[in-house]
Amino acid sequence: AVVAHVVASDAGFVEDLDESFKENRKDDIWLVDFYAPWCGHCKKLEPVWNEVGIEMKNMGSPVKVGKMDATSFSSIASEFGVRGYPTIKLLKGDLAYNYRGPRTKDDIVEFANRVAGPLIRPLPSQHMFEHVRKRHRVLFVYIGGESPLKEKYIEVASELIVYTYFFSASEDVLPEYLTLPELPAVLVFKDGTYFVYDEYEDGDLSSWINRERFQGYLHVDGFTLYELGDTGKLVAIAVIDDKNSSVEHTRLKSIIQEVARDYRDHFHRDFQFGHMDGNDYINSLLMDDLTIPTIVVLNTSNQQYFLPDRHIENTEDMVQFINNILDGTAEAQGGDGLLQRIKRVLYDAKSTVVSVFRSSPLLGCFLFGLPLGVISIMCYGICTADTDGGVDEHEAAKKENGDRDLTDEGSEEEQEEEKNEKYTELSDGELKQKDIMEKKKD
Repeated sequence: AVVAHVVASDAGFVEDLDESFKENRKDDIWLVDFYAPWCGHCKKLEPVWNEVGIEMKNMGSPVKVGKMDATSFSSIASEFGVRGYPTIKLLKGDLAYNYRGPRTKDDIVEFANRVAGPLIRPLPSQHMFEHVRKRHRVLFVYIGGESPLKEKYIEVASELIVYTYFFSASEDVLPEYLTLPELPAVLVFKDGTYFVYDEYEDGDLSSWINRERFQGYLHVDGFTLYELGDTGKLVAIAVIDDKNSSVEHTRLKSIIQEVARDYRDHFHRDFQFGHMDGNDYINSLLMDDLTIPTIVVLNTSNQQYFLPDRHIENTEDMVQFINNILDGTAEAQGGDGLLQRIKRVLYDAKSTVVSVFRSSPLLGCFLFGLPLGVISIMCYGICTADTDGGVDEHEAAKKENGDRDLTDEGSEEEQEEEKNEKYTELSDGELKQKDIMEKKKD
């Protein structure tokens, strides 16, 4: 009873939404979970979502937290562009922002606070600037007054606010060690330093911000790898076991970290660096069994990947491997060609069957045994029907041939008559022969 009361209290901070939500939502900012009752991922998210509701309430956030059964209110869900379950959206006025990060309380709450707040947050003092810089791993700052660059900055922020923070400040707010070649300027602060946007070298501002919104070195998981696909970068990953403290595991991780830090100017436009814990996800992605620890470079745009042709001993070996990829001498594997797509279908089918049997052998036997049994019975029936038909045809043919023989030879009476005629003829001949012999004797 106590547990039920606690669960009910937690769920009380999350509102169940119905068809009236469509008309009543515009006066507030809503964080909504569109779910399906039968969805396993939705059920896993439910306790986390209740924690999000409690956290937002305790913070005094203006964001209201709700959930909607997208199967019961499919027209509303379709209007908001819901195509899968669960889908998390922050609805602010006429705008809807999709959440694509890890489904943890802290990450979801940060997303809600970031998107619900001002698009561009001002930094009025150096103290505030330092406070914000310590709090955020990656942040973008516009320095200067009104300009076309600021207009572009605001436009990009409205699109990418779901990923990172955007600030603005005057030149006197910046620390003394920070010098700028010209104003206005856009900077990114990360990895303990800063980098200035250069239109001639970095291209479009939106593309530059999209590439730079990640730290130079990351702990890569499925969500992160999916987001990295939008940057157009190759992803160099040390696939290791975080729980394994052996020299080989820590050495490969350190090599990737050193390359990310010391060779940023050479590779940051083309490469993202990080490590991944375990090889399960990477095996399913590459449809191969990688032995860890190892290093792999992924091209998420076309599903190609590169494996080093020799053991990576040090940073120089890793740099040489990356240069071989850039100049095209490294062999690319995988891809999105026809054969790879067929292989993917077969691999996914095999993985599904194996996972079903591992999780529930009885269910697997039922799901796959029943169709196979039905197919076997059908095949047996077809084969049996063909065999019987063949026997019948044989008997019919035999009977027909028999009839034909009877027709050619005549009836039994006709045959007997013919025999008698032959006997009569033979008897007359014998009598004649006897008369002749008697005459000769006389």
